[in-house]
Order: sequence, then structure tokens, then C-alpha cells
Amino acid sequence: MTSTNPHERAEGRDSDPVNRQTVTDASEADADQAIHVLLIEDNPGDARLIREMLRESEELTQRFDLEERAGDRPTITCESRLEDGLETLETTRIDVVLLDLNLPDSHGLETLEAVHETAESVPIVVLTGVRDQEIGVRAIQRGAQDFLVKDEVTTPLLVRTIYHAIERARQRRERRRRRRQMESLNRLNRIAHDTTHAVITSDTRRELEQQVCDRLADSDAYQFAWIGGLNPGSDEVTPRAKAGSDAEYLERITVTAGDDEFAQGPGGSALESQEVQITADVRTDPDFKPWREVALEYGYRSVASVPISHEELVYGVLLVYSTAVNAFSGPERDVLSRMGDVIGHAITAIERREALVSDAVVELEFQIDDLADPLVDLSTEASVTIRFNRLIWEGETLLAYGSAEGVSQDAFADAIDRTTRFDDVRFLTKGDDQFQFELVAPVVDSLFETIATHGGRISSVTIDDGEFRFVVQLPQGRDTRRIVELVRDSHEGISYLSQRSYDQRETDELGAQSVLEKSLTEKQRVALETAYAAGYFDWPRGSTGEEIAERLDISPATLNQHLRTAERKFFESMFESAGEDDS
Repeated sequence: MTSTNPHERAEGRDSDPVNRQTVTDASEADADQAIHVLLIEDNPGDARLIREMLRESEELTQRFDLEERAGDRPTITCESRLEDGLETLETTRIDVVLLDLNLPDSHGLETLEAVHETAESVPIVVLTGVRDQEIGVRAIQRGAQDFLVKDEVTTPLLVRTIYHAIERARQRRERRRRRRQMESLNRLNRIAHDTTHAVITSDTRRELEQQVCDRLADSDAYQFAWIGGLNPGSDEVTPRAKAGSDAEYLERITVTAGDDEFAQGPGGSALESQEVQITADVRTDPDFKPWREVALEYGYRSVASVPISHEELVYGVLLVYSTAVNAFSGPERDVLSRMGDVIGHAITAIERREALVSDAVVELEFQIDDLADPLVDLSTEASVTIRFNRLIWEGETLLAYGSAEGVSQDAFADAIDRTTRFDDVRFLTKGDDQFQFELVAPVVDSLFETIATHGGRISSVTIDDGEFRFVVQLPQGRDTRRIVELVRDSHEGISYLSQRSYDQRETDELGAQSVLEKSLTEKQRVALETAYAAGYFDWPRGSTGEEIAERLDISPATLNQHLRTAERKFFESMFESAGEDDS
């Protein structure tokens, strides 16, 4: 090895200067996979000898997994000044630094500290003279992985030292990564627990969504969180709740669920796929390109997009931002997915609860083609109108009650015979061109099942002037855009016509609607509603008890029991309420 005599070192610098020289024996294609060594050494002779040792040995690469390190030999970058070495560390991927502590622009352990501060995760092997071994030991105490005495270095010793330095640094990084991942997972689990508490204590959907965002933004791990949803007639995702110091970020971006570039990122993809979408690194993810510049201004490096849904009903998407790269790994993804399910379930429960005490409803009107064509054809005649005023489900059977105007019963019955979706017709009243009827459909159409599954009901059906229209009634606050999509997907030829909101008329002060919803069993309610729709309570009666029992596939005695029980509960509510008012 070159002597450490200062005069000889000075002579060597003059005869063979080292100026940011890069030496590689691997192909350029393999260089990025090779082991990258940064040698910061101002003595040209020492630098040349180390390069020759590494050039002549393939052992270093063989010690690593060849699939990960494709280069046959390491790539060596040589710098003679600390300033140039630090610049290389900042701009180039380096696996290990071989560092001479005494350089033209830095001396002693301060040199080590400067390198360590610039690239804390890169292992450093200090090069010392024979008389500086004590400094080598102190260097290890200050963060170096190892030290080598220049005059004692051999090729095997150099290779083993570099290998062990890189491996120890890798193991330390892996332990640190696992520790951070565990801390992040524990933190996210605590947030999920708090979210569950918010689900229990929140009275409104708005309050719930805001509490979720607040809890996420309060965490040191996440800088910003917001929940957005789609409005009917628009593909743009609009914020409903947000928390964090960078709320103005939303004013500078656009997120959609359509077909444009703003729908290809994590937010739109989460809504479309109904799966958690992770952007591990904003800087490199091609799908995040439309928002990259703005996101980097705010320091965001990774993003999680969590769909909020329940029973195929999509309520929106939750987006969480972190300044750390890859902040949302596999375990965090699972926790976030469960959090989205919990929030969706809670919103469903809140809306159902609000629907019981609120008179506000939303009506969506649709037109459908290729359904009950014989009836539609019949309505093309002048003044013929067919209305379904009440639809009742009993098991797999649909009972439809309605009225017809401008058509004879014979013509109507003939059209029903040619309609495949109806099994039977019974006329409840007599009339030449105006009457009430009962229709039986043996199998409930998927369209009706879809609407009922999501808390809605078909409030009316009208067949008039060659058009089959129906109105879906929903509680206020439902994701009407998603309902429209589900209805369209359930049957071909459905067109969305309009939406309107209004307050239902209040039920009577004695709470008749409350009795129907809370006091009666499902079988009692169906029996009472069917009897009412079939004209059982009219005079003269439109249907006998035996006819209604047959439709419901129960005995007349069972029907009578259901009706009497329903009547008793209704009158109990009425008279007990009146008695309380009198007192």
C-alpha cells in the first residue's frame, strides 16, 4: 500500500491527480444493478490500488444475490475532496463509502460526521494510517461500520469488509423499517378504534365523516385527510369533510370518476373498483401525474384512497396523505379497508334511522323499454292509462294493485295474457272502461330487488302514451347517483329522467305510520297492506278473505289472525295515546 509519509502523499497527488473519476468494468446496462462504491481519497496512489483490488476480484458481487446484483464487478466513483464526495452522495445511489478522514478540505472525525449527516443510511468504512488506529476505533463509535489500516489492506480483507458493512447496514435498515411499520400499524389500529367510537357516538353522517377526517389528520403520520362523493349528474368528486393544515390543496385539484385523466388516479380508481388504492410514491407513480406537481408542493409522497360503501351502495371515498414514501403497506391497507367498511355500515345505519323520523324523501323517475310490451302497446290508444299504486312483495311473489282507465276489462285481460311477467289478473271493481285490478308476478324482477335492497321502494308505475315509467322513492341523503347506476345495470333499456325532493305529509298525530313500522311484524304488515289494496275494507268488498289468503298462500284463519292483531295494535296505540293526552 502507498506509504502514509506526507511528502510521498503530496508527490503522488501532483503526479496522478484524482478528479471525480468513475471506473466501471460492468456494462452500462448492468451498472444500475451493480454495487456502487464511493471512494473519497485524495492520494492518487491509494485510490489506484483500491480500484485495482476491486477490479481484479469478483468475490464481492458473488457474496450477494446475483439476481439482485447483476453487475459482475462493482462500480467505483472516486472523489479527492469532501465537498465533491458529498455532492455525489446527494445525486447518486451509493452502497458503501470508503473514506479517508484527512482530505484537502476536511480533517479528522469531522469528515466522518459530514458524510454521515449527508447519507445516514449509507455504510462508511474509514481508511486510516498505521498510527491512526485509535482514530479508527473512535470512528466506529461515531457511526462508521468499520475501519481499515491502509498499509495492511489486502484484496480479501477489503472485499470482506465492504460486504459486511453493506450487509450490516441492510439489516439495520430492515429492522428500522419493520419497527416503523409496526409503529404505523399500531397507530392506524388506534385510529380505527377511535373511528369505531365515532361511529357509535355520531348522530349525523356529516358529523361522522368529519370526526374520521379529524382523527386521521391529528395523527403525526398523516398530514391531510378528506372524504368526497359524487353528485347526481356529475362525475366530479366533491369534498364533504376535510381536516389538516393543507385544506386549500383541494381548491387546486380535480378528482373525477369518469373517463378523463382525473379519474385514473387513486381516488377515481377506488370508487370504480371498490378496492383500496395505494400511491406508494407520488414522485414516480404514473397514475398520479395529473396531481403530482401540486402534491409535491405540499410535501405529499404517498396517498391511500379508501372506498366507503355498504351492500354495493357507494357513499364516497376517503383519501389520506402522508409525507413519507410507502406509508401504506400491506397491513395498513387491510386496516384502511376495514375502516371503509365500518364507515359505510355506519352511514347506512344513520340514514335508516333518519328515514324513520324524517319526512324528507327523494324521488327518482325512470323510463324502461321492453317491459310488459302488450300493456305498453295498449296504452298507445287514446285515453288509455294504467297505474300501479301499490306493490307488495310476499316471498318470491309480487302483488301489484292499480287502476286502468279508457280500456275494457276484456282487452286488459288479453294484454295480461300476452305479458310474460304476470301470472294472473283479478278485477277488484266492475266498470266498462275504468276499474281496479290485482296482478300476480310469480318471480320478483331483479330491478325491484335492487331498489328494495338499498332502502328504496317503487312508489308508483304509470303506463301511458306508449311509455312505461316508474318512480323510486328514497330517504333523503342516499347516494342517488349510485342508485341510478344500480337501476340502470339491473335491466337493459332503462333511462333516468328526473329527480325531485320534497317533504312527505306528516302522518296523523296518533302515529299510524309508527305503528305500521314498529309494532307490526312483517307478515302482519303484508297481510294488512294486501287486504287494504285488494279492497277488503271497502263496501262492497273488492276481495274476500279467502281470495286474499290464497294470494298470500296462507289459510283464511291465519289471515284473520294477522288482521285482528294489526287492528288491535293500531287501536291500542290510538287509545293509549289519547289517554295519555287527557291526563
